Amino acid sequence: MSGNVSGIGGADRSGGSAVAAAEGSAGPGGVEPGQVRRLWHLLEPLHAVLYYAPESFEEAAALGFGTEERWPSYFPYRAAPLGPVGTERVASAFYSFSPRMVDEHVGPAWRTASPQEVLAARERAVDRAYRALLGDGVAGPVMVEAAALARRAAEAAGMAGRPLAAANAALDWPEAPHLQLWHAATILREHRGDGHLAALLVAGLDPVESLVSFAAIGAASVERFESRGWSPREWAAGRERLAARGLVDGKGAATDAGRALRRRVEDRTDRLAAGPWQSIGPDAVERLASALGQFWVAVIGSGLLPSETTLGIGKV
Repeated sequence: MSGNVSGIGGADRSGGSAVAAAEGSAGPGGVEPGQVRRLWHLLEPLHAVLYYAPESFEEAAALGFGTEERWPSYFPYRAAPLGPVGTERVASAFYSFSPRMVDEHVGPAWRTASPQEVLAARERAVDRAYRALLGDGVAGPVMVEAAALARRAAEAAGMAGRPLAAANAALDWPEAPHLQLWHAATILREHRGDGHLAALLVAGLDPVESLVSFAAIGAASVERFESRGWSPREWAAGRERLAARGLVDGKGAATDAGRALRRRVEDRTDRLAAGPWQSIGPDAVERLASALGQFWVAVIGSGLLPSETTLGIGKV
């Protein structure tokens, strides 16, 4: 990965040696960035099923949340570990969502149900969804091993500067192996996500620009990114700012400089996410990846998750 990250006007905004030291690198026999990204690809669907499973909508409806689309339950389910925080805190932590969209769903959320009630509902939802998807596999030896390995990694994750990961890590661990796996996957994906926001900030990409630049490299369609709630005017203004930096062309496609900047963002994200995996070592990482395979297949094969997401999994 390049030691410099281009910011506004091409200036080096990498933060120098402090950022480089925080990122770390794979030492002899260590876990390589490619393995870090592979674990993200495997764990993300196991976490994300919460936001799409019918059991999740049923639990949300029982609390009084709307279920005509996923957002009324997505925001409280994901934000509940932070406590009864308001729009500004959630918009900051979630980063790429329009504050208007956050306010629409977070504003009334804690009047509908308390964070504690939402946390209990999401655990019930995951329990039911995993049992429906995995059957007897929720208590089998492969699940037990996967949960133990993922928990080791999650408990080793550093939480400084990681608000969403820290909030989830502060929750009690559930007892059942399949719920431990989901909880570990959640901590690890939020740990990676918090680091990703740091990488975007270092690259000089604000919330709208982060989406415009990602769409520009083909991570997902512009229509998919519109789900984050930004207006056409805000999207166009973000594109204009990126064009002024030479990162997109007149049609919104990434230039060579824009593609290079996004590569540096993703590479930096991998390195910032490497700590938990370095802690358990490459052998354990490979065992976990192998164990997760059947669960990943079950979730992907269920058809619950959209074929295109804003995360760019499989495209970055």
